[in-house]
Amino acid sequence: MNEAGASGAERLVRAYYAAFNAGDVEGFLALLTDDVAHDVNQGEREAGKPAFRRFLEHMNRCYRERIEDVVVLTDPAGTRAAAEFVVHGTYIATDPGVPPGTPAARGQTYRLPAGAFFTLRDGRIARISNFYNLPDWLRQIAA
Repeated sequence: MNEAGASGAERLVRAYYAAFNAGDVEGFLALLTDDVAHDVNQGEREAGKPAFRRFLEHMNRCYRERIEDVVVLTDPAGTRAAAEFVVHGTYIATDPGVPPGTPAARGQTYRLPAGAFFTLRDGRIARISNFYNLPDWLRQIAA
């Protein structure tokens, strides 16, 4: 971290979610290392900013989401962090990557507890691993 320890790590993670909520894709990407590793929930690891940009474009096409109630935990050195939060979302366009049998998007809303783990390097985010309960999301959009 460029800033000292845990407080810099917390500011970086909070800036990540603030950029997400603002829809600031360029600001969001600026917080990542060029070789960022992204572990997609229930999916494969993707590497690099171009892959992350494609992921964001896909998500923005299919979903409208806002992250709220963020709690950030950090290690004393400021190289690792975790966040727990609630995703408030709307399923706006059918996602071809969801499990077979998932209902088509028709504006369904969901409220989904989630979490993420981060590796931080040189004042940027080098790894993001996201986790949420997929069966809970499927249940909510099927209702």
